Amino acid sequence: MLFKKALLGAIALSAMLTGTMARAEDLKEFRIGILGGENETDRLRNFGCLADHLKETFGFEKVSLFPAADYDGVIQGLLGGTLDFAELGASGYAAVYIKDPKAVTPILTTQQTDGSTGYYSIGLARKDSGIKTIADAKGKTLGYADPDSTSGYLVPLTQIPKTTGMPNDKFFAKTQFNGGHENNLLAAYDGKVDVAVDDSSGLGDFKDGYTSGTFRKEVDKGAVDPSLLVEVWRSPLIPNGPLVVRNGIGDEWHAKLADFFMKLPTTDKKCFEAVEGGDFKGYQPVKPEFYNAVIDIRKNAIGG
Repeated sequence: MLFKKALLGAIALSAMLTGTMARAEDLKEFRIGILGGENETDRLRNFGCLADHLKETFGFEKVSLFPAADYDGVIQGLLGGTLDFAELGASGYAAVYIKDPKAVTPILTTQQTDGSTGYYSIGLARKDSGIKTIADAKGKTLGYADPDSTSGYLVPLTQIPKTTGMPNDKFFAKTQFNGGHENNLLAAYDGKVDVAVDDSSGLGDFKDGYTSGTFRKEVDKGAVDPSLLVEVWRSPLIPNGPLVVRNGIGDEWHAKLADFFMKLPTTDKKCFEAVEGGDFKGYQPVKPEFYNAVIDIRKNAIGG
């Protein structure tokens, strides 16, 4: 219910932007953090076009891409001021906000093909496992993606018990982290865990891996055959994660970058799809308040 209320809140362009004004010529290098969860080679390849566009548009001498080994690497980079920009999940943004509410500002979020600004955590199992619903997985192994993932940890941690009636560590024989969404999905596909939780738009056809999310990425790469998998659980709608900008670079850059990304789906649709990993309608302005429900849930469930 909290997620639905968050998603129904009005999203306005006039975000509360803080920080010292900075002129374009003051920023020679632009540093982008890329969340862990997919192999490094794919992440660097997918973000290469974005780095090129940013250099051309703003005249940066260098655009540096930092594909962190895990989500926390990007979170710490933003908190420590060694990264200027990143796209976070809602729980990752909550982690930054809890530690320092003034560290970053969310400027935009993705918009699904149906116009919504939310997505789902889904539970996937092999079809030959005999698991058809999450109730069938009692006494089995549940795979999580990353401790700072929204759909890969926070949401299934708090929402699966509402279906099973038991905490996950009591319902399942074992729960384990598998080093990001890609590794987690592949762990289920290879039979190393019985159910894996994954991020997904939940829109479109299952046979395509839906329209976006890690499942879609793995289907597009030919890494998994969706006919061998089955969806056994789906969460309530989750707020799409934000594109965040470090406040220290100034509110002039917040506006410049928001404008740049709003235009990206039109200026280079293939680049936009590569960065976001699937089919989206575009970006939409977002306010920090959009994530209040997730911040509260994270505080109560796992702390900072």
